[in-house]
Amino acid sequence: MRFVDTHTHPADEAFGGVSGAEGYVARAMAAGVDRMLVADVDSRERAAMREAVSRFPGVLFPMIGLYPGSVDGNWRDELDLVFSEIMNPSGRKEDGSFVAIGEIGLDYHWSTEFKAEQQEVLRAQFELAAKADLPVNIHLRDATDDFFRILGDCAHLGLRGNLHAFSGSIETFRRIRKLGDWSVGIGGVVTFKNASLPQTVKEIPLDCILLETDSPYMAPTPLRGTRNESANIPLIAAKIAEVKGIDIETVAAVTTANAERLFRI
Repeated sequence: MRFVDTHTHPADEAFGGVSGAEGYVARAMAAGVDRMLVADVDSRERAAMREAVSRFPGVLFPMIGLYPGSVDGNWRDELDLVFSEIMNPSGRKEDGSFVAIGEIGLDYHWSTEFKAEQQEVLRAQFELAAKADLPVNIHLRDATDDFFRILGDCAHLGLRGNLHAFSGSIETFRRIRKLGDWSVGIGGVVTFKNASLPQTVKEIPLDCILLETDSPYMAPTPLRGTRNESANIPLIAAKIAEVKGIDIETVAAVTTANAERLFRI
């Protein structure tokens, strides 16, 4: 079986930074996870992300974007850096570089101080994604109504993408599907005891599901509370198979095809 982890941070300091990427990738490959999409946050982590990706061509694939939690007083400079990376010929998709604009979105969980700025940054990055013909990888927390309002305003852009770390309702899934070619990233939460996500996943068509870890966060059961990594993807796939009453081979094949189609990898 072959799997794709569509959202991970293998150069995170939790793994020892770039120096830990070799072991991270080796463990993932041994578990059948042969491709991993690396989410971007901001300029402070971008160099490490790019270095890790350069060491594992065809295995690690980078995204680029300004994470909502990184939107602060310096947001204009940070956003300019994202735009310059995409518009520079060396960073264009056809050169095998960025596969998505992400992770981008809205997050009001910890603070709403830069709420208006987050919305402006999201709109700008939606426009960038359309111009670059790239999907978007969305981080959304405690801001659902504002997100859908902005996405609706941008419907003319023909956006496609996925809701990363999805834990919403079937109504939220159906709502976003009305607005284009959207998938949901399912991670460790689907394995948590008493989580409502398994029932939602049961109703979501498999061809709209992507697998992800968001490592080093959100490790699946029975590893909850430990450092997460891409090697744990089969645990998430097994739970989805259980919920849907199908075999894990089908989950692996369909979710891999979904990732290949959306991110063109």
